[in-house]
Amino acid sequence: MTKLYEKLAKNCPTESEIKKGLKKVYSDTSGSTDRKTLMEILGLIDLTSLNTTDSKSSILQLTGKINSFNARYSNIPTVAGICIFPNFIPLVKEKLTAKNVKIVAVAGGFPTSQTFRNVKIQECKMAADSGADEIDFVIPVGSFLANDYPSVAEEIREIKNAIGERLLKVIIETGLLNTYEQIFRASMIAMDAGADFIKTSTGKTTVSATPETAFVICRAISVFFLETGIKVGFKPSGGIVTSQDALVYYKIVKNELGIDWMNSSLLRFGASRLANNVLSDIIGSRADYF
Repeated sequence: MTKLYEKLAKNCPTESEIKKGLKKVYSDTSGSTDRKTLMEILGLIDLTSLNTTDSKSSILQLTGKINSFNARYSNIPTVAGICIFPNFIPLVKEKLTAKNVKIVAVAGGFPTSQTFRNVKIQECKMAADSGADEIDFVIPVGSFLANDYPSVAEEIREIKNAIGERLLKVIIETGLLNTYEQIFRASMIAMDAGADFIKTSTGKTTVSATPETAFVICRAISVFFLETGIKVGFKPSGGIVTSQDALVYYKIVKNELGIDWMNSSLLRFGASRLANNVLSDIIGSRADYF
């Protein structure tokens, strides 16, 4: 266990605090969502394709849609990133022309993190060297649940060192953690080890992001910032499909972390279906663009 976590563990929110905080969020999101907020949400999405069936053709098609988005929807911001398997990085780097869209790669034995540590480190480094701007990496959940916190922290540090200046989004796989205290602890260990973002989930487990776990992570990020002065980003991912789903997480971040976090440098949504649904709500008719 990191010394920082030991020092800050008492700050994990209680269940009553979480319920109180979410009650305010649900009150804030009970009405219709304004177009400006919907456009902000669209611009925070890491458009994701992480399928066993992904191919050069399908990734080229997705990249092309991102490239041509602003020609079709000139007054609407495009997505923040394209999230792919690492073998497609060179292809996307060659073909992506949309400005300010990041190449995000999952790496390090995604989605289970069950392989040799050296393989994880090397894969993350190869992804960075191939042109990824950001790496999404899953903690070794088994080691964490076995209370081997030093090993978890060391692995994150080694991967962060291997990828250099690229952003490291650490996935704590909240659906496999048993308590709010574990979620808070995993977040704090990851941040202390160098994570630039805390990401909820891979989207490959039965339970992915939930408002409750998002609240706990955002509280951890807030506590970490107050202690260190370091701003760590947040990425809810998995099961976020509708504009209303996204708005709940958007409001959690705004309420817990403030307006400084309401930009793509510190807030992302990992999703595949969300972008079309948000776009549809923006334009007022069904849009199956992506």
